[in-house]
Amino acid sequence: MKATRLNNLKKNIFPGIFILMILFSLISCTTSVSFLSSSVVPAARGSVKIKRDNNKNYVIQISLTDLAEASRLQPSKVTYIVWMITDRDLTKNIGQLNSSKGFMSKQLKGSFKTVSSDKPVKVFITAEDDAAVQYPGTQVILSTDKFQL
Repeated sequence: MKATRLNNLKKNIFPGIFILMILFSLISCTTSVSFLSSSVVPAARGSVKIKRDNNKNYVIQISLTDLAEASRLQPSKVTYIVWMITDRDLTKNIGQLNSSKGFMSKQLKGSFKTVSSDKPVKVFITAEDDAAVQYPGTQVILSTDKFQL
């Protein structure tokens, strides 16, 4: 009787441990970095998640809350641009931040997702007058510290 219970317990525990190990290995491949506090938009909060995809590229995903509209900044701007500094010390415009008000809420949220073949070591967001700028402006809204992947 005890041997049967022990065998049943082994049959239930080992698959569970195996699944947990797989989930842990998938989660541990993602790096999450919080943005530092902003002096330009003090209420803004957010984080950057970076992981490698199957093609060895870097998937960069940003989530923000309490972000003021770019037009309400002083001086007024048109859009927010996401930049990254690569491991080769290059600064790249990786795209325009999408922002919207939350459903049933006045809270302004921002999101962004892109894929890059370059390894990021720092991510920051600037307020700009044009989405196609090649160099970041001086109005840095949010920034991370340098990080290691």
